[in-house]
Amino acid sequence: MKTLILAIEEKTTAFALAMACTMLAVASSLGVFQVIARFVLEITAEWTEVLIRFSLIWMVFLAIPAAFRRGAMVSVDVLNRHLGKQGRATLRTVAALASTTLIAIVIWWGWDYAVRSKVQSMAGLEQVSMFWAYLAMPVGGVFSLIGIAGQWLDPQNGELESAQ
Repeated sequence: MKTLILAIEEKTTAFALAMACTMLAVASSLGVFQVIARFVLEITAEWTEVLIRFSLIWMVFLAIPAAFRRGAMVSVDVLNRHLGKQGRATLRTVAALASTTLIAIVIWWGWDYAVRSKVQSMAGLEQVSMFWAYLAMPVGGVFSLIGIAGQWLDPQNGELESAQ
């Protein structure tokens, strides 16, 4: 079962990270286009600002699972270094439970916001519902839960081992 969960986690986290990188590329490209449109073509492209913001929101929520998986979220480094093997396992479990609780709240409220905002449209993109922007929270949250499970089952704390 552990192997199956870790295999699923590896694929979902890689997918989420690839999509986060895609969102960064989209935001960067739109930013360059906006500068060219404004200063070279002398036209306003108001819609790009909204899409940049939208892309950055999705990028953040899709990159969080990789941070959880790699143990790169805020951790208790000093405590982790001074604990024995059993203490580290307990600390890892407490951190996983706290993270899971927080992400569950993000999923719950993110979905609630997404559903409530279906009727609201994005400024500059009147045909696009705000639902799609808020959907980043529950989608990223689900990927994060999988990353947290992977980190708990198979801890990766490379930055802790290399820290001085």
